Amino acid sequence: MATALSQLHATAPLLLRAARFVLWAAPAPRRRLLYGPPTAGEIPPPALPPASKLAGPPVVGTPEPPLPFRAVEAEILRDIDPVVQLIKDILHSDRYGDGECLCPNDENVVVEKLLTYHPRAQDKIGCGLDAIMVDRHPEFRKSRCLFVVRTDGVWIDFSYQKCVRAYIREKYPSHAERFIREHFKRT
Repeated sequence: MATALSQLHATAPLLLRAARFVLWAAPAPRRRLLYGPPTAGEIPPPALPPASKLAGPPVVGTPEPPLPFRAVEAEILRDIDPVVQLIKDILHSDRYGDGECLCPNDENVVVEKLLTYHPRAQDKIGCGLDAIMVDRHPEFRKSRCLFVVRTDGVWIDFSYQKCVRAYIREKYPSHAERFIREHFKRT
């Protein structure tokens, strides 16, 4: 044991001298076994994406995520466009004159696709529906609009835009208000 102590004392000055030179040399990068904040001069480990971005396996029985608004918007436009174009054609072309009733095909489309969705459809139809007519609005003479001609001879105007809005609210409830806000000028 005495020889071991004497060897240790003999090599001690050599270790101390070597320690002085280590300060000048660049430290060797250390491998870390546990993740944590990197120390000075150490390259940080690659960052992982947040857990919300990692795709997990689909879980059976969970509802599908809602479609983005623009996809639903395109679907709504495809759905309502044929009826809206028909109404614009009826109102703004020479197809029907003032006071003229719609042909049976156009009347069926207007009744089934529009009038049934009007918020006050029962009040508009009243005692019964005889025809749908195009004429000038009584107050706004430059505007042409659709009228319900009742079986008792009374005729009353209705807004096709109110019908379309109500249809959208019923069929696309989660996206209706945003769609209406972006595509309709007035409520």
